[in-house]
Amino acid sequence: MMPEFLMRFRALLKKESRQLIRDKSSLAIGLLLPVVLILLFGYGLSFDLSNGRVGVVAEQPSPQSRQLMSGLQGSRYLSVQQYSNYPEAVAAVKKDEIDAILVIPATFAADSAQGQAHLQLLLNGRSTSIASAMQGYVSGAISTASAIQAERQHAGAPAARVTVEQRMWFNESSNSTWYLVPGLIVLILTLIGAFLTCLLIARERERGTLEALFVTPVRPFELVLAKLAPYFVIGMIDIAVCLTASYFLFDVPMRASMLAIFSASLMYLLVSLLLGLAISGYSSSQFQASQIALLASFMPALMLSGFVFDTRNLPMAVQAVSHVLPATHFMTLIKTLFLGGDDWALWLKECGILMIYVIVLAAVSTRSLKKQLR
Repeated sequence: MMPEFLMRFRALLKKESRQLIRDKSSLAIGLLLPVVLILLFGYGLSFDLSNGRVGVVAEQPSPQSRQLMSGLQGSRYLSVQQYSNYPEAVAAVKKDEIDAILVIPATFAADSAQGQAHLQLLLNGRSTSIASAMQGYVSGAISTASAIQAERQHAGAPAARVTVEQRMWFNESSNSTWYLVPGLIVLILTLIGAFLTCLLIARERERGTLEALFVTPVRPFELVLAKLAPYFVIGMIDIAVCLTASYFLFDVPMRASMLAIFSASLMYLLVSLLLGLAISGYSSSQFQASQIALLASFMPALMLSGFVFDTRNLPMAVQAVSHVLPATHFMTLIKTLFLGGDDWALWLKECGILMIYVIVLAAVSTRSLKKQLR
């Protein structure tokens, strides 16, 4: 029994491997597209603001206002432009020349002496991420400048001050690339895995070669294995490329063991490949299969897996949908492994869920081929 299975599997595997080698488009999708995506998203997608433009309007210049200006100019994240009046600064915002306006009132010097100084910060809300970053940068620069000024004024007297020592765990550089690149690996494996296999059975059906399998003793599960094997090897190469680029190009730390990261990635790759194969088995054409793969795999992984948005901020019904997606479970696991280190309890939990998806999707793929082969 086993020799017959091996003979049939070897013949099918040889057939699928030859078809993959001859199909230049599939090779390009499998080998070149991941490189393009990791470079494009890795370098082009960032939530960090490195040059925030703030316009300052000092209604009445004073030593205190100049000290505040110096504090803003000392921030490496801010580019400061001074305006003589408020309407001029508003016009600059409308022309997208600055991102925020800081108004220093005429009473700023007198209010500072009494310890009751107030400033007005106006933010351009057309980009909420930039506005939030600007608020933090400007507030931090003002706090630093105020602390320096207070120390100079009360150099001889002890001052009761509370200092907050802030630390950020797992992403101590506050770099959004560390957060985004592990998520990119999820998206790339979803896109490549589903799109590589979603066309396999539909293509054979369109070419008329699927009928040739009807007269052979091949079994549906053997066909599933044979179709997955070559693309699984391509996926392994993609994982290696993504991990190499993450570490050497984007300096993302990989604090977990390579065993944990690579094994989890392989498990999710298998889920993506089987999902594409299941879609292909029930699709009547390659166009239909590609459209379903886009809507059923990539778009949910992009929007509902926690790649960009925290799923806890979504409505409860949408949260329930997101927890059904295999991408959500892998997203949680891969980010923890990259930034937090080995967590074998989480690994067992999420990989166990992914294994359930593997079993279910393998059964669905086999069932779709049974209908074709009978």
